[in-house]
Amino acid sequence: MNRRRWLGLLAASAAPMAATAWAQGPSTQPLRIIVGFAAGGNFDLVARILGPWLSEALRQPVVIENRPGAGGNIATEAVVRAPADGLTLLLGGAVNAVNASLYDKLGYSFIDDIAPVAGVVRFPNVLTVGPAFPAATVPELIAYAKAHPGQLNQGSSGNGTTQHLAGELFKAMAGVDFVHVPYRGASQAITELLGGQVQLLFEPLPASMPFIKAGKLRALAVTTAVRSETLPDVPALGEFVPGYEASGWIGLCAPKGTPAAAIDKLNRATNAGLADAAMKARFADLGATTLPGSPADFGRLIATETEKWGKVIRAGNIKPT
Repeated sequence: MNRRRWLGLLAASAAPMAATAWAQGPSTQPLRIIVGFAAGGNFDLVARILGPWLSEALRQPVVIENRPGAGGNIATEAVVRAPADGLTLLLGGAVNAVNASLYDKLGYSFIDDIAPVAGVVRFPNVLTVGPAFPAATVPELIAYAKAHPGQLNQGSSGNGTTQHLAGELFKAMAGVDFVHVPYRGASQAITELLGGQVQLLFEPLPASMPFIKAGKLRALAVTTAVRSETLPDVPALGEFVPGYEASGWIGLCAPKGTPAAAIDKLNRATNAGLADAAMKARFADLGATTLPGSPADFGRLIATETEKWGKVIRAGNIKPT
């Protein structure tokens, strides 16, 4: 009997036991949430807000494990290869929908090899320019870009990031052209915008907010479908470019084959946390809104986003660096 078949039989025999264990109640085994990015970033902060809630709700230890590298692919593959017993989860997000088309060769298929568990939060990016930039609104920016094709530079946190692609989607939908300049993270991109090396950014709201509040950057729009509660006076970009939406999102995923009982229990516990006023306030402090719903709801979001960003990546012939 070859190794692959043997492992398959082991997994099949373990599934009923895992389902029974989840149906019986709390486990003394820790629940691992794998995060594909370093401590201190949005993904890590969300995990450390959600983890204690799940630990209390499930009466089970929860361990946050950071496995940064390869744009989140290292962590994702680790979860795909983990036992489907409901004890290992990935804190995935829009980056996974992007990576599905950005990378020619991955050791997994995100849609085929993971089971959606629950959406957690949605983050807007915010379109910012320097305070001296001649355009003070999105329509003025579009007009300026059309009058100066290829003369504006868009900075981003890196090639193929959701921030980069937010700009590519805007270019395609608004009919404008500017040059993409990738940097190694949001802080460097913002520094270059402040110094005038680039003229606009689509960066996450938490990183941009201190500079917006200090008047060092001008916020023209947020990239979510509706306005952000954190910046209620800043319009959504879709108010000027109908149908535009390019937010980041984060949610929980499990290996394919994880028992339905485990997924349902994790989904209920997560949604209860998202409905808690104190937890909602903590996410709001990060500029995020909660993303409650069923596993099927989250699965539809993943599928829709994977298709959308795949089209943008192929149209722009975008490659990872």
